[in-house]
Amino acid sequence: MPKVSLFNQGGSQVGEIELNESVFGIEPNQHVLFEAIVMQRASLRQGTHKVKVRSEVRGGGRKPWRQKGTGRARQGSIRSPQWRGGGIVFGPTPRSYSYKLPKKVRRLAIKSALSTKVLEEKMLVLESLAFDAPKTRDFKAVLGGLSVDKKALIVTADLDENVALSARNIPGVTVVTADGINVLDVVNHDKLIMTKAAVEKVEEVLA
Repeated sequence: MPKVSLFNQGGSQVGEIELNESVFGIEPNQHVLFEAIVMQRASLRQGTHKVKVRSEVRGGGRKPWRQKGTGRARQGSIRSPQWRGGGIVFGPTPRSYSYKLPKKVRRLAIKSALSTKVLEEKMLVLESLAFDAPKTRDFKAVLGGLSVDKKALIVTADLDENVALSARNIPGVTVVTADGINVLDVVNHDKLIMTKAAVEKVEEVLA
């Protein structure tokens, strides 16, 4: 079973914690990881792009010249696509880019992401994480004690307002709950910091 260091909030190592091998110790599947990231990034697209087709462009209701006898090509409207200021052919219209992968694939992807962090020794576990009041300074002190100076994903068992507000103004630091942990966030952050309760909750769901 994989083991990672267990720290207290002050940054001191207080022992080790054994992780569930079926969640944190699998052989990462890079292809599935890639598919999950593409899916998440596609779902983040707004899809609000829009162009006007010839029926939506203002003007162009009158035939610009008669059909025959002018020597010019026949035209029905100055808002046809070949005209400057005319409608756009096959342009983008509002749509949703989101799609879903099968549930088993999504589960394999998050397990692969977590296992990768363990393999790369970029995962830390905290006994607990709590603050009496929202203080960015206190959160920075916790990160400093853990020698975290890059992008970090903090995973707590449940939503803690004081923790979330304390981390909100720190660049590169994201706080999510165990229910909201996802592949894109795990891969996109250099360090993964989980509370002991969050680890147990994730193992309960994914094991």
